[in-house]
Parts: sequence; structure tokens; C-alpha cells
Amino acid sequence: MFATIDRYVLREVATALAGVTVVLLAILVSYQVARILGVAADRGFPQEIVLTLIRLTTLENLMVLVPISMLLAAMLALGRLYHESEMAAVRACGIGPERQYLPVYTLALPVAAGLAWLTFVVGPEARDSAEALRGRGLRDAEFGLLAPGTFRTYADGKAVFYAESSGADGRLINVFMQHLAGDRVEVATAAWAEQRVLAGGRTQLMVLHDGERIEGVPGQTTFRRIRFAEHGIPVVVPEAGVGRTVPERKPSRELIGSSSLVDIAELQRRISMPLMVLVLAFVAVPLSALRPREGRYARLALAILLYFAYANLLSAAQVWIEKGRLPPEVGTWWVHALVLAGGLVLIHRQSPVTRWFRRRRHFA
Repeated sequence: MFATIDRYVLREVATALAGVTVVLLAILVSYQVARILGVAADRGFPQEIVLTLIRLTTLENLMVLVPISMLLAAMLALGRLYHESEMAAVRACGIGPERQYLPVYTLALPVAAGLAWLTFVVGPEARDSAEALRGRGLRDAEFGLLAPGTFRTYADGKAVFYAESSGADGRLINVFMQHLAGDRVEVATAAWAEQRVLAGGRTQLMVLHDGERIEGVPGQTTFRRIRFAEHGIPVVVPEAGVGRTVPERKPSRELIGSSSLVDIAELQRRISMPLMVLVLAFVAVPLSALRPREGRYARLALAILLYFAYANLLSAAQVWIEKGRLPPEVGTWWVHALVLAGGLVLIHRQSPVTRWFRRRRHFA
């Protein structure tokens, strides 16, 4: 049953959690916004795509920040109680340090459940939507209307287009186009041209009318010169996400039961995110216990180092699973067990029995 002290500690930890999450999220989002705006300006992404990408990126950052926010929030809240001797007054009332776990886990359990929902359901959908938006933005930027009077390079530099002017019906007048097809270079001029986007949206067809095409391989003396009434040059935009690992974008139901090591590693990564919240909340309670005259923020650096070691070990374990160097049965579980063991050691060192034996050896 909740007592006044439990509600007080819960309020302190919840307030610290909200503040830490907002501050860390603002820092990460500001960096991501600057990066997205830079890419958008370079590629010419439409405004609505940029705003949606920022929203999806914010969700991804939130999933990463929740575990360390929980750790820092518990450290800050409990550390203040120790620093201002409020915890000493609580101990004098006969309430032991183990009671701190009640308010801490009252908050940590719903936070872990929310993070599990984000990780298993929202995260894969957000990553898939972000990749689709990047592909759409790239396609729109590549296939935007070509402005007359300027050279336009697109398709990764494989095509250069220039039109002298445009007509009232949207035609491009007096057109020059160079296109690289393997080792062969095609140079075409035409009286006018039009743009067409083929089905699927990843291929644009530049249709030239009443012109001439010269093609050949640079350095060779042979080339072809062709007159044409109509000539189409297809340009394909690479699909976004090609070459990237796709398990992060797979729905969780596809990962469960999969025999692929990559899928198993990704599933364990998703399970590890909410587990980190619970494990770090467990470690935060003994780690926040301050000695007399010790500063309120004295152990925050140690908590941050603990988090980075924890996260890096999880990442290493995931890579070892993918490469078959670590059995899936062992997986990432040993990392959680190692951190839990560290928390148990801290609790043992701070227990009254251990302190009594330590003082007895000191005065012996």
C-alpha cells in the first residue's frame, strides 16, 4: 500500500523523468532537424515530407532515450533526497532502502510497457514510413519539373539536361541532354521535349522530339549519329533503403519464430529496450545512495558510463549473434544478467549486515 513517502518519491522521480526526457529529446531532435534540413535543401525535398521525417525521427530518438532517462531521473530524484538528508529522516522512521523500489518500479513498469509498444509496434512502422518518404522525396526531387535556362544534373550525375525556354503548353524548347549508359555516352539535341513518369514512379521518361542523337565510347573513334522524330530516354531513381539492413523495418510478428540469425538478433534487440528500463531502474536505487557530504551529482558520471557500457555490450552481442559467434540462447541475456549482478553487489555492500561486519573489522 502506498504511503506518503512513496507518493513523494514517485512524484520526484516522475518530474525528473519528464524533465530529463524533454531536455535530451530536444538536443537530439535539434541535431536531427539540422541534418534533415541539410539533406532536404540539397535534394530539394518538399516541405510536407521534411515535417513528417522530423516527426518520425523524433519517435526513433524517443525509443533510444527512455532507458537512460529512467536511470538519470531515479539518480537525480533519489540523489536529492540523500543530499538534503531527507533519506536519513526516512531511515530514522524505520523505512529501509528496499522501500525505494516501490515508487521507482511503480513508474518504471508502465514506462517499460510503453517503450515495448513503441519498440515492437510503432518503431518498425516509423522506420518503414521514413524510408518510403525518403524514396518519395528523392523521386520528387529527381523528377521535379525541369526549369528552362539552367543545367540540371540528376540520376546520380548520369544525366544532364538543359532547355533554352518553355512553351505555354509546358513543352521544353531547344533541348540538350547527355546521358551515361555504362561506358557509352549519349548526347542528344531536340527541337522540344516533354517529361513522363512511368508506372511505379521510380522511372522518368524524357521524350525528345525532332532531334539528333550522337552516341559512342569516349576515347574511341567510332560513334553513331541518328536523326529521330521521337526518342525516349529512361532515367531510374534508386529505391531508398536498398543495401540497408531491413530487419529493423520488419514487423515484430515476422521476427518471432524466424530461424535467421539477423532476425533473432533484431528481436532480442527489441526485447532489450524495455528490459533496459527495468534493469537500470534496479541499479539506480543503490547507485544513487550518497555518502555524507557527497555532492548531489557526484555519481551521475558513473551512471552515464554504466549506461554506455550497457548499450555498447548489447550492440556487440547483437552483432555477435548475427555473425554466429554467440548462440541465440545466450544472446543478449548475459548483458542484462551482468548489470543486474552489479546492482546486487551494490545492494550487498550497502546492506546493514555488511556495514556492521565492515565496522567490526575496522575497530578490531
